[in-house]
Amino acid sequence: MKLVLTVRKRDLIVRSGKVGVISDTHGLVRAEAMTALKGCEIILHAGDIGKPEVLDSLETIAPVIAIRGNNDRGSWAKKLPDILNLRINGLGIYVIHNVHELESSPGDDFRLVVSGHSHQPSAITRGGVLYLNPGSAGPRRFKLPVAVARLQVRGKRVRAKIIEIKA
Repeated sequence: MKLVLTVRKRDLIVRSGKVGVISDTHGLVRAEAMTALKGCEIILHAGDIGKPEVLDSLETIAPVIAIRGNNDRGSWAKKLPDILNLRINGLGIYVIHNVHELESSPGDDFRLVVSGHSHQPSAITRGGVLYLNPGSAGPRRFKLPVAVARLQVRGKRVRAKIIEIKA
């Protein structure tokens, strides 16, 4: 885990505006997920990583910003924050593993909330805030799709695309 950014607050510039989002890998890095994230300048991992080798693999594509999920344990996981707030190209982003643990509205500074946990991919805008769950890229759970997401960030505007992976 050499390039993983674990700071709680960070302002980043992504020239292309392309950001990959992945969650709930649970120790599995699928080749199809890696392909779907190629070309991204940064990858956000919304927790339940499973093992540090997942982050090492993702770092072959781009620097990874990760948080700890409820299943991430061990000394490697203790180095990761539980939540994260950052700015990418001026866009306020709040990252939390379980969106139901969000204590209140993320506030006026945030236009994007990234979460995982449910394994259910979704992109819903409420009150001017995009709530994105990329779904699970790891082992299939129930009949839910295996998926990741890609963001296009331009200033305070963001577009999200969920990419289902044939697994």
